[in-house]
Amino acid sequence: MPDLNQSLKRGYLIEGYRVEKVIGGGGFSFVYLAYRIKTQSKVVIKEYFPHELVVRIPGGRIRPKSDVARNHFQLGMKRFFSEGMALAKLKHPNIINVSNFFRANDTVFMVMDFEEGRDLRFFIKKYRGKLSERFMLTVFPTVMSGLKTLHDNHFLHLDIKPANILLRASGDPLLLDFGAVQQVEPGSSYQGVQTLTHGYAAPEQYSESNMGPWCDIYSLGMTMRICITGKSPPSSPERLEKETLQPVTRILSRKYSRCLLEAIDWATQLDHARRPQNVDEMLQAMTDNKRLKAKTPAEGWFR
Repeated sequence: MPDLNQSLKRGYLIEGYRVEKVIGGGGFSFVYLAYRIKTQSKVVIKEYFPHELVVRIPGGRIRPKSDVARNHFQLGMKRFFSEGMALAKLKHPNIINVSNFFRANDTVFMVMDFEEGRDLRFFIKKYRGKLSERFMLTVFPTVMSGLKTLHDNHFLHLDIKPANILLRASGDPLLLDFGAVQQVEPGSSYQGVQTLTHGYAAPEQYSESNMGPWCDIYSLGMTMRICITGKSPPSSPERLEKETLQPVTRILSRKYSRCLLEAIDWATQLDHARRPQNVDEMLQAMTDNKRLKAKTPAEGWFR
């Protein structure tokens, strides 16, 4: 969690919204629970706030720490705004809906629908990583459907992890957090300031080259892996220096179908060219000859 002294305080009014509290954030943002004043409905607001580059000043505005920081900040803000506007046009039942995007306080804000539910971290902790195959085959194909929509519109999510997959009260999953999203062509380089979640970010995200859907496939594979192992994955630079990650086909072969385990091991290859190159390949690999037919959440997910 970033320094909360730098966040907007409870009751702060901005563009027709009232801040209630900070509910998250990272190196480049604060995330607030807020209310739309006109309707008194809950929303989630993400403020672009790269902590290494800016500070909060009285009144709520932010200021770059130096001229060099200003250049980096303005580049990141421009991309955050333009890509957020494009994302707001994408509608999919398993992608968080972006309802507004605005400039204020010398930065930019993304407004998203508020959804009740718990993210995957809750279930991983509760079941100690022993989520059933039925759970995996119910949740992740639906997440991949939303991810495919992003990819088909030339967006990469670039921060898929358990915290960014919400299971709503209905059991239907939702892909969250577009703060790291980048609109790129396959194989191109990253442009702008990037969020890296160690353990889930693909090796090519560190080098900022050879970007493509396979980056998200790696993160998805690592997210699926922790769901069945309960163990946090090492970062890809650590793996490149010394590989310690055992294939799940070796350690969990008696608990899950081989095709599911092979799909996870395939997705988490260090060489991007050796991974599934798109969502369709990953989905086909994990569901071919599956032993369990995916059930509705009401029919039971857990062992």
